Amino acid sequence: MSVNLGLAHVSTDFLIAALLIYSLALLAFAGDYAFGRPRRKAAAAPVAEPAAQLAAVGAASAGAGAGTADGAVLDAPAPAVTGGPAGPADGARPERPAGAFRAIKEAGPWVVVAAALSWLGILAHVVAVTTRGFAVHRAPWGDMYEFITALTCVAALFFGYILIKYRAWALGVFVMGAIVIALGLAETLIYTPAGPLVPALQSYWLSIHVTAMTLSSGIFFVATVLSIMYLVTERYRKRVAAGKAEPNPLLDRIPSGSQLDKLTYRAVVFGFPIWTFGVMAGAIWADQAWGRYWGWDPVETWAFITWVIYAAYLHARATGGWRGPRAHYIQLLGFASLLTNIFVIQIFVTGLHSYAGVQ
Repeated sequence: MSVNLGLAHVSTDFLIAALLIYSLALLAFAGDYAFGRPRRKAAAAPVAEPAAQLAAVGAASAGAGAGTADGAVLDAPAPAVTGGPAGPADGARPERPAGAFRAIKEAGPWVVVAAALSWLGILAHVVAVTTRGFAVHRAPWGDMYEFITALTCVAALFFGYILIKYRAWALGVFVMGAIVIALGLAETLIYTPAGPLVPALQSYWLSIHVTAMTLSSGIFFVATVLSIMYLVTERYRKRVAAGKAEPNPLLDRIPSGSQLDKLTYRAVVFGFPIWTFGVMAGAIWADQAWGRYWGWDPVETWAFITWVIYAAYLHARATGGWRGPRAHYIQLLGFASLLTNIFVIQIFVTGLHSYAGVQ
């Protein structure tokens, strides 16, 4: 079928719109990071109370901190305590945490605007990827440009999920910033006009194998941003504790290392089975296309190396002695391997997958 140029132009327009909206969302997240969170922290600060009342508040805050360490809520004030040391007055139950949308509203106007713009940008991004698929009459990830735009769409969707699930607007500056950079580079450096696929890619397995790799890569993208945040903040906080650096108000507002560590781990746990399925689906597709499941083609081999590294990360993260920075270095090595496969192996190394380079 011939390419529908009208829909292709619509796709490009929506993608540019998504990039602009994401940029505005990034500014709103930056506004909350600079102005909103300090005000919430000041508003949540306890006032002078009797010693017994302060003890109760301290106990409640400790309990809330434990919940936050599990990654349940990244930016939410501790629940109010109305009773004495023995618990809530008159046997009343503690107040339940606010729902996600109510929590966003209560977080202030910066968060409301940032969350609304994020989801508006995600909607435009999804429309852009979808219309690209209709324009070319296939799954819209048949070349490098389409793969990057789809990958960033998955990353934005995944961030939108953790934004609501974990009240993760404190991460918006960093995750949305990375998405804006990646999408901007795709639009400026590797833009590829809509066109037909090379014959080797004209298979229904494209919609299975490459979809799985795109989904998992988008999730790993978010995990990588979180790992970088973890390593930077942990190094900073250790230097401050050792008296080798002065406190930085901006870095102090980043969520704790425990929160980032757990959220990174959960992201990789979610994405790793999808990557595994993608590698298996690729082997089945290779058997149908070339008559063998595995031939040590450079791209196949590097995809397996990436799988091994992420498996090593999960093993290291589950082993007590490898928690912390060392596990995150392994996770970053896994994403570096993934990027090497996309931007080096597929473009510069000759093999059966050489057609996957920039066209």
